[in-house]
Order: sequence, then C-alpha cells, then structure tokens
Amino acid sequence: MFLGEALRFSIQALRANPVRTLLTGLGMVIGTASVILVVTISLTSRDYILQTVQGVGSNIIFAYYVAAGPSNPTADADYIKMSDVAAVRQGLTADIVAATGVMSNFDRLLIGGKEQDVKVIGTDEAYQPVRNIIISSGRFLDQGDVALRGKVALLTDKLAERMYGSRGAALSQVIRLYGLQFTVIGTFREKVETFGQTEVERDTIVVPITVLRYFTPVERIDPLYVQVRSPEQVDRVAVRVQEILEVRHRAGARYRVDTLTVILNAAKQISLILSLVLILVSAITLVISGIGIMNIMLVTVTERTREIGVRLAVGASAREILIQFLTEAMMVSLSGGILGILVGVAIPLSVGLYTDIKIPISPVAIVVAFGVSSMVGLIFGILPANRAAHLNPTEALRYE
Repeated sequence: MFLGEALRFSIQALRANPVRTLLTGLGMVIGTASVILVVTISLTSRDYILQTVQGVGSNIIFAYYVAAGPSNPTADADYIKMSDVAAVRQGLTADIVAATGVMSNFDRLLIGGKEQDVKVIGTDEAYQPVRNIIISSGRFLDQGDVALRGKVALLTDKLAERMYGSRGAALSQVIRLYGLQFTVIGTFREKVETFGQTEVERDTIVVPITVLRYFTPVERIDPLYVQVRSPEQVDRVAVRVQEILEVRHRAGARYRVDTLTVILNAAKQISLILSLVLILVSAITLVISGIGIMNIMLVTVTERTREIGVRLAVGASAREILIQFLTEAMMVSLSGGILGILVGVAIPLSVGLYTDIKIPISPVAIVVAFGVSSMVGLIFGILPANRAAHLNPTEALRYE
C-alpha cells in the first residue's frame, strides 16, 4: 500500500464518523493551544517583570546607611553626605553614567482649602535619568537650579491635578514651603508604578538638594543612586561603592549597597517555576488527549475487524494495515495540533489588536507544539495499529 492510498482510506474512515473524529481531535486542539499559550504567558510575564525592574532604573545601584557598630551609637557623620555622592562620581567616572542622592523631608501645603502633609525631596539634575522620571509638563531641575540654589519645584502629576486641576495649569504657580516661595517648573511621574516602594509618593515635591539642605536638621542622603554603564559591571561597581563609603566614614559604620540584580534573578526564577508548572499541566492535557486517541482507535479496530480480515485475505500485508491505522491516528493528532496552533496564536493576536498590550509569540513554541502533536499521534497510535496488523485473518473474517 502506498502512502497516498493509506491517506485516502484514512480520510474515508474518519469522515464515516465525523462526530467521533471531532471530539477525539478536540483534546489535541486544547492541549496544543495550551502549550503555545503557556509559552506566551511565560514570555509576556518575563518581559513585564524585566521592564518593570528596569523601569525603576537601568543598571541601578542604591546605597544607604544601616547602623553603627553594636558598641558605638549612631553619629550624624555616619550618614551618607553630599560629599560622598561627589566622591563616587569622581572615583567611578569611567564606570558609571551618573550618581545622585536623595534627601527627604516633610512640610505642610494648602491643598483644596486644607493644610496637608506633603513629602519634599531634595535632589539634583542627575535624578531624572537615573530614576527614569517622566516629565509630563515643564522641565526638570538643571545644574543652574542646583548650583544657584534656585527656589524652583516639581510636583507629581497627581498632586498637580489635586491642587490646580491639571498638570499644565500647575506650571509657573507659586507654592510656599518652609516659609519660602517656590515656582513650579514642571510635573512628573515614575516611568513604572512602584506602589510606594520608592521615595516618590503620591503627594511629592522635588526641589534642589542645595535648598532642602538648609531645612533638614541633619544632612543625610538616603538613598544614594548610581547608574552603571553596563549590566556586566554592576556587581564590581557595587563593591567599589561600598569601599568608598566605608573609607570615608568611621570604622563600625555599616552601609548596605544593593542592586536590582537580586530582584531580577528572583523574578526570573519565579517566572521559570511558573512556566514549568504550566507546561506540566499542558503536558498532562496532551497525554490525556493521546490516551483518548488510542482508546478511540482501539474501538475503531474492533468495529472494523471484519474489514481488516477481508483486506488481509485479499493480500494486504500486516505492514500495510499498520500504516493505515497509524496514518488515521496521525491525521487526528495533526489536525487537532494545527487547529490548536491556530487557536494558540489567534488569542494573543486578538488581545494585541483590541488593547495596547503587545504579547510576543514564540516561533519555537509553535514548532514544539507541532512536534509534540505529531509525537502524540505516533506514540499513542502504535498500539491500536499494531493490534490491527496482527489480527488473524480467519478469525477476523468470522467476526460479527
């Protein structure tokens, strides 16, 4: 029997029981689509995590004072100072893009006719690129604002909208902080939502650090941010930042230098574990689908025992019978696999068409899904096909 004949006989047999064929292939559709969707979900979640972490600041190192030694009380000199920021810039010029410090304080501001507490951040012009701050209107601080101690301020978008109705309306407005008048030069927001895990809160005002220094009882940079030129240098530069801080302060003062690498690696591990679990569930679905194909093919062999006996009696070989029934199993599996691939690709594309979310589709996942569906048909079709091929022609002809 040539392959073409096997295909023709298989199509005729499958068309004779369309409902059975459809229900048998449905499991493969679901299983194959699940494989593609699982990989798509894994890639999307991984990319989202990477974008979120990198959105906080690319290649970022952040350092802050922890505590003095157990026998020494904390002294004001132990805190990270503006001079430490300058030392990091000078000592690591070749390895870093920028370094900046943050000084925080609070004041009361008239909002909606009521005085409310607002957070005031003192920093410099390097804060925007290091922290990936998005300027919604106006501009950010520049070197002149910091060097000349300019009485200028930026408001978070939400604070600007609460106070003046819109971001644009906040520009050039005058607010009063610490008894001084500050002109609003811009509004801003974080590039990604950090849910209060950074120094930027909903009601936050940014002013030059050289101005805020006069309204804080103790000069304390918390944290010190350093943006490294490449991810490969992050760990080495973090060690150097630690050394600079420890050398410039008294023995016993402890400083913690963290990077986003740890968070990033943890996020990748979580994403990997989630993907493995989902793939395992998809694999179970495919195995169940394969068992369904095998069961249906065994029933088919039983129903067609007399037909098989006739074909064996007129000269068909056991190999030809094996190929025919194996071809039927492969056709059911591959048809379901192809439909599953179409469904698995169509769902992410549909989401991308109707939303702004870009969902990547892995070509590798499509190839793997097709290969797995082929293997399922081959593996689970062997037993029924082998049983059909080894029927005794005489007994098959007598079968009712």
